[in-house]
Amino acid sequence: MTGWMSHAPVLQVVLPLLAAPIIVLLRGSKRSFWVCALAMLGAFVCAASVLGQAFSGGDAVYAMGSWPAPWGIEYRIDRLGAMFLILVSAVALAVMPYARASIADELDPDQHYLFYALWCLCVGGLMGIAATGDAFNVFVFLEISSLATYALIALGRDRRALFAAYQYLIMGTVGATFIVIGIGVLYMLTGTLNLADMAERLAGHEQTRGALAAFAFLSVGIALKLALFPLHLWLPNAYTHAPSAVASLLSATATKVAVYLMIRFYYSVFGIDEVFAVQPVGQVLILLAVLGMFVASYTAIRQHDLRQMFAYSSVAQVGYIVLGLGLGTQAGLTASLAHVINHAVSKGALFMLLGLMVWRLGGAGLDRARGMARTMPWTSFGIVVCGLSLIGVPGTAGFTSKWALMTACLEAGQPVLLALTVLSSVLAMIYVWQFVRVAYFEDPGDGADAGAGRLSLWRSAPTVLMVAAVLALGWYTAPSLGFAAEAAARLMSGAAP
Repeated sequence: MTGWMSHAPVLQVVLPLLAAPIIVLLRGSKRSFWVCALAMLGAFVCAASVLGQAFSGGDAVYAMGSWPAPWGIEYRIDRLGAMFLILVSAVALAVMPYARASIADELDPDQHYLFYALWCLCVGGLMGIAATGDAFNVFVFLEISSLATYALIALGRDRRALFAAYQYLIMGTVGATFIVIGIGVLYMLTGTLNLADMAERLAGHEQTRGALAAFAFLSVGIALKLALFPLHLWLPNAYTHAPSAVASLLSATATKVAVYLMIRFYYSVFGIDEVFAVQPVGQVLILLAVLGMFVASYTAIRQHDLRQMFAYSSVAQVGYIVLGLGLGTQAGLTASLAHVINHAVSKGALFMLLGLMVWRLGGAGLDRARGMARTMPWTSFGIVVCGLSLIGVPGTAGFTSKWALMTACLEAGQPVLLALTVLSSVLAMIYVWQFVRVAYFEDPGDGADAGAGRLSLWRSAPTVLMVAAVLALGWYTAPSLGFAAEAAARLMSGAAP
């Protein structure tokens, strides 16, 4: 990269973070939106540039202040990091127009500029986690994104949003504390915070008490941020009561960046042999993943609010992602990374559609969805498409990664896990069918047009784009399976971060 694009690794983080205070100073809703949108566009362009370099010319490396690592803070972005950066920036940019229209109905006008400032901080923090090569910076960016997320959730339209934000704050703080303790212990052992340097100095000392303690603290802290069963209790309420645009962003990005953190520390710092061959981590991850797949899916079936239903579905989908990681094979890692992308697009689109349902029908309960296919045919169709992707039906994004996961189970000699994956998908079919039944086979109930009005282009265009992406990724697998396979191959080769 030459010219200003040589600064792309850091600009993709700096632009959203710099936009936040500018938005606070401008205060106006319209001006705040355009500053936020330009920051998201700039971050996406930079992420695309870094993605091209990572997959063609090697890692993108940026030394802060021209101080070389490990003396200075370094941004080192490999294929794995580039994949997550493009995912976060693309989703944030796609949801921005939708957010402009949705917050006009869901938030007071004097809160709009605060929403955009918090949005920038959240996105900047998430991208910083995936870009930095410094362990303490990981914690700093984690806290930036988390604090912004708590406030974004609290902006929800009813008092339950405050409880959801408080619940997430308590559990998120516990998780962050575990993570910073783990990073502190690693610094005590190695004398460095640079992830690549840390991995070299830790080699051969993974069985010391300090290393094992750091591994345990990091595993629990990241699992909480990941919403891995049974540490998922913050997620359902957060997704249900947050503003619809916030739910779309978080469901597509927040837990996915936590997946990145788990992979980064497991594969690049501690090492795959230590994690999966010496320690029983794989078995633990598989057990928790399977429990999450079934318990969360069963709980989703019992829900009467579609937002709550698909929030629990996210916990089950995290189970599929972690199941692939638990196999400890390249095929399993490929399937996990592909499912990260496919689930992010599917769930982001789904919560945008549910936002349209709330806007038009006044709620997202199953009782509100009666006859919805007649009053909102395209929205109903989109929800069905996203639901089929969660099940893993051919022709949708979810099928390609679930097929890859089942293939990985067979290659690992785990046919029982393959059967459990199929069986849990049947549970997903049950809760998706509940929506199909009431929307397509029941008459419209009272209040079917409670919020009827003209659907603006700001709302419709991004939603159509996201649903189209769910279908496109079911046929064109290069952006998911292709990138995932290359990133997994690089990690399995033992390359440094």
